[in-house]
Amino acid sequence: MDHHQKIAVLGGGSWATAIVKMLTENLETIGWYMRNNQAIHHIIENNHNPRYLSSAELDSKKFDLSDDINIIVAKYDILIFAIPSAFLTAELAKLNISLKGKTIFSAIKGIVPETGLIIGEHFNEKYNTSFENIGVITGPCHAEEVAMERLSYLTIACIDEKKANKMAQSLKSRYIKVKISDDIIGTEYAAMLKNIYAVAAGIAHGLGYGDNFQSVLMSNAIREMKRFIKKVHKMKRNINNSAYLGDLLVTGYSAFSRNRMFGNMIGKGYTVKSAQHEMNMVAEGFYATKSAYKIKENNNANTPIINTVYDILYKAKDPKKEFKKLTDRLD
Repeated sequence: MDHHQKIAVLGGGSWATAIVKMLTENLETIGWYMRNNQAIHHIIENNHNPRYLSSAELDSKKFDLSDDINIIVAKYDILIFAIPSAFLTAELAKLNISLKGKTIFSAIKGIVPETGLIIGEHFNEKYNTSFENIGVITGPCHAEEVAMERLSYLTIACIDEKKANKMAQSLKSRYIKVKISDDIIGTEYAAMLKNIYAVAAGIAHGLGYGDNFQSVLMSNAIREMKRFIKKVHKMKRNINNSAYLGDLLVTGYSAFSRNRMFGNMIGKGYTVKSAQHEMNMVAEGFYATKSAYKIKENNNANTPIINTVYDILYKAKDPKKEFKKLTDRLD
């Protein structure tokens, strides 16, 4: 284990905090960029993030914290981005130094709204980062269970197996098991799509559908995910692996899922704006739905669940009526 790997995390939310906690198990120093200077001082003094995942005990002596993204990017070779996709463009706009030579790992489970690209594709097209220097960190893994040190599983996807293994070694511990994959595009699309299906599961719950229907919804969702990913990136993959099916299930069923929570509020009659206002965290599935809908249109993919969520969130159609129509399309 190389305890001196120069890894930095960019982001100050729950998942960023969970990743930092995992890294402290193995590394002597971790760079950490977050824009909230007050949170930085609180972490240094109290060893926990005041706003996100506050139950997680953190070893602040290991942190190199800064509210200047350029300082962190300049000092560290491996950058883990855990900034919500809706804010990524604004944060990257602060950069005045090059990302050339950096290895980028995406822990963002969404699509960049301004470009309609998954994170790896965004860095490849907009920052000329080669896919050999791009990786993905995905679940099934909720930040809240990392905080409680409950056994969790990660998948690290990267074309360069050595980079994947090094990241895996940096993240694994007695409560974190890690496997590697070479499907960087498929795993990242799956991480984005499962949030949409979790919104659908939440809407169904809010409307009063029970466990029997939820099981059918998830069964159809994994098949829909397989069709979608096959259209955009055809390669041999087992859609039943944890990075795809496992991540879908935990996000669709867990009480910790912010996307399910958001969908549940919509099902109970909240408007999109009122649901977003009440939640303290970003529901990536909202932004992902619009982008996924455009992508499926361009690729002629059969996606009745995505279509239903899109019509509810972006066309303000009645959830009850739309789900009634959806029930007739599922099997």
